[in-house]
Amino acid sequence: MGKLEDMALLVEVVEAGGLAAAGRRMNLSAATMTARLKALEERYQTRLFNRSTRSIALTRAGEEFYHSALRVLEEMTQAEAKLTQKEGILSGSLRISAPSDFGRQYLSPALLDFSRLHPEVKSSVYLSEQVVDLIAHRLDMSVRFGNLPDSNLVTRFIKNNHRVIVASPAYLEKNSPIERPQDLLQHRCLALESRGTLLNEWRFEIDGEEHILRVPTVMVCDDGALLRQWVLAGAGIASKSWWDVKRDVEQGRLKVLFADTYIGFSRHDKKQVGLQFVYPQRRFQPLQVTTFSEFFINWLEQE
Repeated sequence: MGKLEDMALLVEVVEAGGLAAAGRRMNLSAATMTARLKALEERYQTRLFNRSTRSIALTRAGEEFYHSALRVLEEMTQAEAKLTQKEGILSGSLRISAPSDFGRQYLSPALLDFSRLHPEVKSSVYLSEQVVDLIAHRLDMSVRFGNLPDSNLVTRFIKNNHRVIVASPAYLEKNSPIERPQDLLQHRCLALESRGTLLNEWRFEIDGEEHILRVPTVMVCDDGALLRQWVLAGAGIASKSWWDVKRDVEQGRLKVLFADTYIGFSRHDKKQVGLQFVYPQRRFQPLQVTTFSEFFINWLEQE
């Protein structure tokens, strides 16, 4: 193996989380992966991984080599992209994740418009309510709600966002009045479940004090787009990100409740949270990534 192949192998094992998973990505057997890793360590005369029957983890030397390898491979990728880039034609791959509802309403149509302008760019979209590990899933970028504290990621602000409680006019007409948060306890509430946690603790700020209301739920799902469909159908009341229901509210399909006092269902939520792009930490972002970022921000501005 050459030195670049050494670096690519080590990065693959780290990002896949193990030899077997890395081997599946590279179409190599576990025995071949083990032999190549052994040869790699013998070449550099140092142990790069601490291995057991159940886990594999970088040593201190391996950690340093991994970060150096990432920088070298990223610069190599950039150099190759410049060589292969046709003059005036954008190309390469673009792998993006986003929350389900936002992805369907905004990211998907924007990406269709982008692909018409840049047909040589190969796009892959992954929609999930879960916070996806960008490195492990080989993602170039992700759209996320919330102000993220993770210093290992690069962020770019897109728009302000906040959470709202919404219900359809039909539901509100057929059921008892809702004048204060406690009234929600007598209503049909719909909620998301994330990683086994039911998000039914809704937080309010009243007269400067925070109040947490655990609402009863009659329908639960793990998909934001499905939750929005239920609310539009009049099945009950739900907490949603503003951008998910913005069009519905503006066009009268949904109404916002407790706009002045509702904060969110997470202790990390604030009245205003960011909608932002998140990128792996790289010295250079690929041109197709930065180009789409600019395109999407401008596209969303027109919305």
